[in-house]
Amino acid sequence: MMRRTVLAVVLALATLPVGALTAYALPPKHIQGNQTIPVYDYASAIREVVWVESSVDSDSEPGPDRIAVDIVRPVDPDNPGLQVPAIVEASPYYTLLGRGNELEKKLYLNPNDPTSPVVKMPLYYDNYFVPRGYAFLGVDLSGSTHSTGCLDVGGKAEVLGAKAVIDWLTGAAVAHNAMGQQVFATWFSGKAGMIGKSWDGAMVTGVAATGVPGLATVVPISAVTSWYDYERLNGAVRSNVSSTVGLHDTYTSRPPASCSATRASLVANNGLDYSPFWVERDYVATAANIKASVFVVHGMNDLNVKSSNFGRLWDQLAAAGVPRKLWLSQEQHVDPFDFRRALWVDTLHRWFDQWLQGLDTGIMNEPQATVERAADTWVDLPEWPPAGTTSPVYYLRPGNGITGELSTAGPNGGSMAITDLALTESTATTGPQLAKLGRWVFLTPALAQDVHLAGSATVTVRMQSTLPTATLTARLVDYGNQTRVSWESGQGITTGNTEDCWGAATAADDACYKKTTKNVVNTGVSVLSRGWLDLAHRGSLSSPTGMPALTWQTVTLRLAATDQIVKAGHQLGLVISSTDSSWTTTAATASVLTFDLGRCILRLPTAPN
Repeated sequence: MMRRTVLAVVLALATLPVGALTAYALPPKHIQGNQTIPVYDYASAIREVVWVESSVDSDSEPGPDRIAVDIVRPVDPDNPGLQVPAIVEASPYYTLLGRGNELEKKLYLNPNDPTSPVVKMPLYYDNYFVPRGYAFLGVDLSGSTHSTGCLDVGGKAEVLGAKAVIDWLTGAAVAHNAMGQQVFATWFSGKAGMIGKSWDGAMVTGVAATGVPGLATVVPISAVTSWYDYERLNGAVRSNVSSTVGLHDTYTSRPPASCSATRASLVANNGLDYSPFWVERDYVATAANIKASVFVVHGMNDLNVKSSNFGRLWDQLAAAGVPRKLWLSQEQHVDPFDFRRALWVDTLHRWFDQWLQGLDTGIMNEPQATVERAADTWVDLPEWPPAGTTSPVYYLRPGNGITGELSTAGPNGGSMAITDLALTESTATTGPQLAKLGRWVFLTPALAQDVHLAGSATVTVRMQSTLPTATLTARLVDYGNQTRVSWESGQGITTGNTEDCWGAATAADDACYKKTTKNVVNTGVSVLSRGWLDLAHRGSLSSPTGMPALTWQTVTLRLAATDQIVKAGHQLGLVISSTDSSWTTTAATASVLTFDLGRCILRLPTAPN
């Protein structure tokens, strides 16, 4: 009876159209229900290297840049034609600085042979995801490690070089192996994702903003979305980051002669004005092209890649209706693997399963945003900014003549003046009741209830200057004792000695990482958001004009995006100062800045409690 039943099913299937047979195909063995599971032997994975031809020729050698791609992908002895999606990380750091909290580097079977396959890939992505039916591709940015071309620090050579890897996966670009033979990604299922932090994250956003087909999702972590915002503060110079020239010189793997033209361009164009050089490196400007879903992770106290880099991008994604998710932490420039490890790996797994494996993991039905309120205390928000967020106007009032008032009750006239002195952030923000040269503090009364800030505040002032330019600095400050993440200490974490492991291992790659703990401090002063502006750039970042002496001007300054709770009983402060010696290298001018307080306001993005 059973034999007749089986025969009947076979005959029935044989009569169906070929396309209909896919409806009866069993899912790959790595899919179980709505998730992928580790079934492929990591030690037996295929490890290979290919060189993808870029559409750019950025060095002095003939021919297009050749982008080195180290690949680790699963093998199924029962299914030689196994097709899997690809997770891609493009980085200049693989053999110099290293990746992750422990600065892991690529290790090769033969370290002296650039054609040798990788035996250890930094981070856990390959260890964890390859056994679950993914390929992992570690891409050397143009001009780094084993790639030709030049590091142009966020420019076309890097972005289009990384894009070419996605194009190769989909059949739209050419690659060769070490023997010069053309190779094809016949193992690719059709969907790729990109992930990366900081500079690597810039490539994630930059490639996504090209709209390249085949890129289904991206995960930018503490990512540069505008290199102008990264290195320039609306015309001021940042002090705690490397210049584009410095980054090129530190991480290039090419002989100086090969990239002398690229380096000369970095030197010549790395200016204060928002020029075509910076436009090329501003991925927010082309964010409307993004077709991939986006999972953004950023530290609200990140003063390496400031939170303005996520804020402006998020606004564009929202306007375009891009499927998106957001994690905001209280740490500085830290990967979520090192501040919320177990839940991060699980969430990333479900995100990739959703967008690359086509599984309904339920992740898109969950709250859109997750925000850290205090050390390891997280809240979920249905959307970000929360529904009902408004921007009430706070007026800057003269107060007692030493400390001003921040009030929604309306303007109260008066004026104030500050001299452009170089003040540290601590000097500018502490002792709000004290008179200090070079700064003015405006305070709310003690808050009757919590105030939830969610978004980017703006400060608009009516002012005049005795000199053509000076720097204007504004900070939102929470005054009130509270235990907070100490982001200034170890960027908010301490690395311990015990390890846990996240994926399969080989003798060369154990997938084990040191655990971390949060650093905390009880403090009565916490800077929530910052903004800077060179006053010559008040009307245009691309075409500066000096301030006419002693002539009233209206100036608006946007502060970095954040999501913070100022607790009942605390006071919210707005600190106005000039040159910031903590985060800029701009020299103080000694100009006297006078403000017409009757025409100075703060618009504060405030979510319902």
